[in-house]
Amino acid sequence: MIDKILAISGKSGLYRLVARGNNMLICENLTDKRRTPAHQRDKVLALADIAMYTVDGEVPLNTVFAKAKALTGGTIAPVTLQDSADAQRAWFAEVMPEYDADRVRGGDIKKFIQWYNILIETGNDDFSEPAQEEAKAEE
Repeated sequence: MIDKILAISGKSGLYRLVARGNNMLICENLTDKRRTPAHQRDKVLALADIAMYTVDGEVPLNTVFAKAKALTGGTIAPVTLQDSADAQRAWFAEVMPEYDADRVRGGDIKKFIQWYNILIETGNDDFSEPAQEEAKAEE
């Protein structure tokens, strides 16, 4: 499911890919269900294509989301975007102790917390690998 969830540069929140149009994507905001076009000039990333830096390399974002879900028991993050950067880093270190503190910026952690909360609140909490989802669909 996470491979159909998009982040669009310049637009807050997360979007689900609905359809492909002529030179654009039709996306639906996960929280308010409003549809909006993402044109060619917009930077669009699927969450499945994003990874977090660790001391050993990179870990796919869906794996980090799954660790956060296991830690919180499927509820929203115990820290908010208004909490201090130190509190956010401390919670993120609980989720992923092997993260590279030099390369993962505070803004990355804020965005992770925001995206995680959006996904949990909207019921998009299936953080399995995209290849595993395709195998389940074929069965």
